[in-house]
Amino acid sequence: MAMKMRQSLASSSRIFGTETQLDRSRRETLRRHAVRRSRARSHERQKKRGSVSLLGADPLADRDRVIVTAAMFETLYLLLG
Repeated sequence: MAMKMRQSLASSSRIFGTETQLDRSRRETLRRHAVRRSRARSHERQKKRGSVSLLGADPLADRDRVIVTAAMFETLYLLLG
C-alpha cells in the first residue's frame, strides 16, 4: 500500500512539475504578445498624433484662402469698376 502511495505521489509530483512548466511558458507567450500589442498601439497613437497636428493647421490654411479670395475679388472690382 505504501509503495502505491509513493508511486502516486511521484506521479502527481511529475505531473505538477510538467503543468508548472507549461503554465510558465504560456504566461511568457502571453506576456510577449501583450508587449507586442502595446508597442503596436503606441505606434498607432504616435501616428494619429502626427495626423492631428496636420489637421490643426487646416483652419489657418482656410483663413488664408478666404483672405486671398477676398483680395482677388477686390482687385477684380477695382480693375473693372
